[in-house]
Amino acid sequence: MEIRLEEKTVREIFDGYEDSAENGVVAYGGKLNVRPAFQREFVYKDKQRDAVIETIQKNFPLNVMYWVENENGMYELLDGQQRTISICQYVGGEYSINHRAFGNLTKTEQEQILDYKLMIYICKGNDKEKLDWFKIINIAGEKLTDQELRNAIYTGEWLSNAKQYFSKNGCPAYQIASKYMRGTPIRQDYLETVLRWISAKDNEEIEDYMSKHQHTTNASELWLYFNSVITWVKTIFPNYRREMQGVEWGMLYNKFGSNAFDPQELEEKTVKLLMDDDVTKKSGIYEYLLSGEEKHLNIRAFSEYMRRTAYIKQAFKCPHCVAEKREKTEWLLEEMEADHIKPWSEGGKTSIENCQMLCKEHNRRKSNK
Repeated sequence: MEIRLEEKTVREIFDGYEDSAENGVVAYGGKLNVRPAFQREFVYKDKQRDAVIETIQKNFPLNVMYWVENENGMYELLDGQQRTISICQYVGGEYSINHRAFGNLTKTEQEQILDYKLMIYICKGNDKEKLDWFKIINIAGEKLTDQELRNAIYTGEWLSNAKQYFSKNGCPAYQIASKYMRGTPIRQDYLETVLRWISAKDNEEIEDYMSKHQHTTNASELWLYFNSVITWVKTIFPNYRREMQGVEWGMLYNKFGSNAFDPQELEEKTVKLLMDDDVTKKSGIYEYLLSGEEKHLNIRAFSEYMRRTAYIKQAFKCPHCVAEKREKTEWLLEEMEADHIKPWSEGGKTSIENCQMLCKEHNRRKSNK
């Protein structure tokens, strides 16, 4: 992998600067992709923005920036987006500092800014080399998320199209599924989530899927998959509740999407579970209803008082050991585990009346039935 440090003047970078809003920002003669289309539009606040220009006017050094050089000789800006945009906006006359815009400066002052040199590390290599490098460099300022790092590697038409669906406030994915998703589109949370879901379907990593589709002309497969997931959720669980936000719906769709479910039956069970005080993880209700695995509910554990009361009531003995007439029937409290006499799945509550202490062997044996 090639990593080189170069100096670029403000004049060189401002050449060809164009902000096309949703279509992205370019500079450096049109060869530098400053902000790819539909990437987050984070910009400095006035104080931070002004500090960048004042640093340049005083000829103080700015933090180093990072660019990626692609095979076609084009560049993509990895770190330094806000500084670059702040500089280009000022030189382009979009704002002023202390009531002086760039056009109000003297010729000498303007030339000093245009001749200012920025220090830029430029990386060129294969996808894995670049991704490994991006993950270990100490990037100052706004930290890149894992998905933003991936986006810097797997650029192309496919990614630009995917970002239209998943990477902007008010994007289509937000409009149809914001109640079911966590995070924010502009930090690539939506895109990362759906990529994790669809790649898991084929036991792949996100990087595998992005690499495979990098040169595809559109992301329709990803968008159609996402729509299928959300339509499925809304069909089998038509009554939305806040506990549904953040559930790994794509993973559930991969496992159970082809199964037949009765929405009315699921609704009745959902209501019952939401009202059950023993269910401490309400968001786990949906995965439990589809899989039947109680572990997703975090059933309320017996308190220390309940455990000790049952232990004393049983005279320190495991009832199963007594029934089997074993030689050893008495156990220390720490050698025993609390158990529902009537299983929770059959309506048994986590109460002192329904608590019994079993030796670890018998409790494991009962749990595995």
